[in-house]
Amino acid sequence: MFEKLLAMQEKYQNMSEMLSNPEIIANHEKYASLMKEYKNLTPIIEAFQAYQTSKQDFEEAQELLNDSGQDTELKEMAQEQLEETKILLEEQEQELKILLLPKDVNDDKNVIIEIRGGAGGEEASLFANSLFRMYSMYAESHRWKLEILNANPTELGGYKEISFSIEGDGAYSRLKYESGVHRVQRVPETESQGRIHTSTVTVAVLPEADELELQINPTDLKIDVFRSSGAGGQHINKTESAVRITYLPTGLVVECQDERSQHKNKDKAMKVLRARLFESMQQEQSDKIASERKLQVGTGDRSERIRTYNYPQGRMTDHRINLTLYRLENILNGDLDEIFDALATADQAEKLVRQEA
Repeated sequence: MFEKLLAMQEKYQNMSEMLSNPEIIANHEKYASLMKEYKNLTPIIEAFQAYQTSKQDFEEAQELLNDSGQDTELKEMAQEQLEETKILLEEQEQELKILLLPKDVNDDKNVIIEIRGGAGGEEASLFANSLFRMYSMYAESHRWKLEILNANPTELGGYKEISFSIEGDGAYSRLKYESGVHRVQRVPETESQGRIHTSTVTVAVLPEADELELQINPTDLKIDVFRSSGAGGQHINKTESAVRITYLPTGLVVECQDERSQHKNKDKAMKVLRARLFESMQQEQSDKIASERKLQVGTGDRSERIRTYNYPQGRMTDHRINLTLYRLENILNGDLDEIFDALATADQAEKLVRQEA
């Protein structure tokens, strides 16, 4: 591990010199690529430098302790520093192991989130809206940009399904753990007897793919236009601006009717189509190599029940890591970082175990 870190440190120093080279600065594409790699290496190198400093302190304390000519008080101080630095070195070494874990290549990408009401009828649709609001507030707290791509609202204010994109630094790295079945337990507004109902909503989180990563042959697409539909109201289009794209090789269908412009709806539908095909391609690759399959804590299977939101108890339970928090209102208002941090930590722990096995 330390040979690898020394090599990375040398590379980092070379890159630092290259970034001040006028020829590289003039080449915007090369400069941007180099700067991105330099930025990714920075936390590893800073942690390694802190480790090297601690190691030097440890060795100096050892020398003082072994010097028989020193007085007792100085030796006691050296012994204390030795013990403190030993603990610090162990912590820093663990941190370096985590930093050196293979990074998810999609972590820096923007995301497309698809939310669909499952079991529970109108109550599931209403909770789909609650989850959309939760992710919207989380995105807002991080100053990320959210854009609705397609929505199928209900008359009571819910969503049968809604898809939206979130653009922001590290969006996928935070939101990728949300894929799966979200279960809600609460008394619906329409329930006169006060009985608790259980409903489910499915969430899919897709890394956004650009045209360079995934090229689609136009002849593989069937594009239909139709009139927008929805829960009613004056904003429904009277023209055929809604777009349906069918990817002929697999039969995958994507619709978008949120915009009044057919061109904008087509662009949004293509964005969703690319994301779904990109995810499918990645899944095929990971399935071929068992050791690279996604961890349970990771992006998750869409059919897996990952979380329960219990309104009467004000409780949220994430079943993958047995995390229970009694502050449901805050969570539904977008306060999700504690959950995401816990999931990321569990994910890292599993990867470390696999790496050391």
